[in-house]
Amino acid sequence: MPIYEYECEKCGRIIESWQKINDPPLTTCEHCGGRLHKLISMSTFHLKGTGWYVTDYGGRKQSQADKKETSPEKKSSSTNTDSKK
Repeated sequence: MPIYEYECEKCGRIIESWQKINDPPLTTCEHCGGRLHKLISMSTFHLKGTGWYVTDYGGRKQSQADKKETSPEKKSSSTNTDSKK
């Protein structure tokens, strides 16, 4: 269940509440009766680095044969050079 943060417009207190996503947002401060508005908090979920999905799940390493198949072929520079003479 996510934790939502609310700030009271009257007393300035910040209230944390464990709520389901379907629960209606809180509207009244339990300390002073003031109006609450929801705060946007930083997420604790971070994706760092390159290729996290490969390193975290132990993907198979690419063999030399696989690398050759997936690499683009080099084009020859001698194509149609005789016809220009």
